[in-house]
Formats: sequence, C-alpha cells, structure tokens
Amino acid sequence: MLRLALVLILIVFIARAFWRVVDGIIEGLSGRPRTRPSQSRARMVRDPVCGTFVLPDRAVTLDVGSHRICFCSPACRDKYRARTA
Repeated sequence: MLRLALVLILIVFIARAFWRVVDGIIEGLSGRPRTRPSQSRARMVRDPVCGTFVLPDRAVTLDVGSHRICFCSPACRDKYRARTA
C-alpha cells in the first residue's frame, strides 16, 4: 500500500514537471510570455538623475509643462531642478 502511494506521488511530480517543460516550450515558440494571475506587470520609470527604476505611484514627481518626471528621492529631484534652472 505504501509503495502504491509513493508511486502515485512520483507520477504526479513527473506529470507536473513534464507539463512545465511543455508550457515553457510553447511560451518560447510563441515569442511572448504567457500571463499568469500571480505575476503582476508593473510599469516602472527611470530616474533621469541617478538611473534608478521606480514605480510611478511611489515616485517623487515634478511636473514640467505637460510632462511628469519621476524621481527616486527629493535629492534627485532637487539636483534635476538645479541642472535645468
């Protein structure tokens, strides 16, 4: 009985591994990643002063004309202001 349970568990693991390989091949051939519910794709922007990537809703922003520029910190925002002034 124990052997049967272990064999069934082994079959489940092998089937899952096989499916992940097939899924990866399909994803690679299609050229675009398949979206999974657990993966969120957040759009990040780059700080023009230091190059750090930040989330727009957590960034320190500066509105210049009709453009919004995002910074990682108030220090980078102030450096940008000093350069463009």
